[in-house]
Amino acid sequence: MLAKIKNDFIDLSKPLDISIPLSGDASNVNAWYVDHPKIEPHTEGDFVGKVSEGASTNFNNISFNPHAHGTHTECVGHITKDFHSVNQNLKRYFFKAEVITLAPEKYQDDFVISRKQLQYALGNKKREALVIRTLPNINDKLSKKYSNTNPPYLLEQAAEFLVEKGIEHLLIDLPSVDKEKDGGALLAHNAFWNAQGEIRKQATITEFIFVPNSVKDGKYFLNLQVAPFENDASPSRPVLYKIED
Repeated sequence: MLAKIKNDFIDLSKPLDISIPLSGDASNVNAWYVDHPKIEPHTEGDFVGKVSEGASTNFNNISFNPHAHGTHTECVGHITKDFHSVNQNLKRYFFKAEVITLAPEKYQDDFVISRKQLQYALGNKKREALVIRTLPNINDKLSKKYSNTNPPYLLEQAAEFLVEKGIEHLLIDLPSVDKEKDGGALLAHNAFWNAQGEIRKQATITEFIFVPNSVKDGKYFLNLQVAPFENDASPSRPVLYKIED
């Protein structure tokens, strides 16, 4: 099924899902020093919400943290005293996006994504969304335990460059755009949302994506699907659509 967006065509029957599913066991991807998510039958008295144990339906409780347990999209409310809901701030769901692949560079004791790398990868391209795949890109990303591993992150100047380029939606396959332990500075988050100036309330950051190697770098349309949680962050399902020739 072909759809025309301005002068571009996408095939809606060929979605490219770049989210990581959430499972209720220790195989789930994890960060930020919390236990794995849990998906368990609700129990109350003699009732167990599981058909195999006599109930008429499967009736599960789910316990998870959107920041720690998989693909999630967050708004500026993640770092502000005032409450902001990603469900209220994200009002559009289709965006022209660029997929790029970068190998984080050595910086002091860390590996980072720099302004220079982003400048080279984006050039003069005008995009609303940017999808960053980091190398090495292996299936371990689907179940990795990131706590106390000091993963790569964006330098503040890199986030500032994305603002200058007009990128409103940043997607990355890491647990955070910031350093795991930075004393609460959150330099990239603050820069991307312009938290000290006119806040970019419409802008979002999506972390913990996974872009298969079969997805080539280049221009796509992004459908950013977010569960309607009134929270600073929500589990999400970003889906790419290749622009047809």
